[in-house]
Amino acid sequence: MIVYNVTINLEPNIHEEWVKWMKEKHLSDVMATGMFTSFRFLKLLSKQEDEVGETYAIQYFAETMEHYNRYMEEFAPALQKDGRDLFGEQFYAFRTLLEEA
Repeated sequence: MIVYNVTINLEPNIHEEWVKWMKEKHLSDVMATGMFTSFRFLKLLSKQEDEVGETYAIQYFAETMEHYNRYMEEFAPALQKDGRDLFGEQFYAFRTLLEEA
């Protein structure tokens, strides 16, 4: 199992709108690609003292590396652009790839 993890830190002023967009649009758009079998939408509870805004981690589960690679090549650019078009530079995304051990 391949886990594509996206950690996102949001400016406080977009928090509610971003969560709504994720739950009502983006997560279903990603799953509609057929490249992932499931996902988890998680909110970070512990913060650094100087950290501003809210942080979330979204984990998408792919059966194979080929599914992940196809997602990144065929679908990710347009889906990531959707977020940038809506929220501009008001968030920071950090992406990692993990494998179930």
